[in-house]
Amino acid sequence: MKHISYILLTLLLLLPAACTDYDDTLDVVKITIKLKIPETYDGPLDGLRVELLNTTASTFVDSTDTQGEAHFTLPAGIYSVRSSAQKTTKDYRYFFNGTLSQVVVTSDSAHTLTLPLTMSRKRIVH
Repeated sequence: MKHISYILLTLLLLLPAACTDYDDTLDVVKITIKLKIPETYDGPLDGLRVELLNTTASTFVDSTDTQGEAHFTLPAGIYSVRSSAQKTTKDYRYFFNGTLSQVVVTSDSAHTLTLPLTMSRKRIVH
């Protein structure tokens, strides 16, 4: 009986420690990726794919708006930023590629990044 009382007393003493409330909120950061398109391109900027890949292999994807910007809300961390997209106009098919490595995203870092893109084009024969 003495052993059972000792076990119950130990469990009662440990119970408050087991019920501790932890703050499990995730620190997220809003960031905008602005694509820098070569000036020779005169087509629309919306719909270009932008990806952010963090060190744990989580991928975040968005498409650009009419200003060529993609908007993300993501956890703080180190990311690779990349874009590989194509646009078709009446006379040409344009291909865009760009990447940034080791981008640190924290609440203290810049909230707008510029991603320079290289461009190639192929004439469409009608």
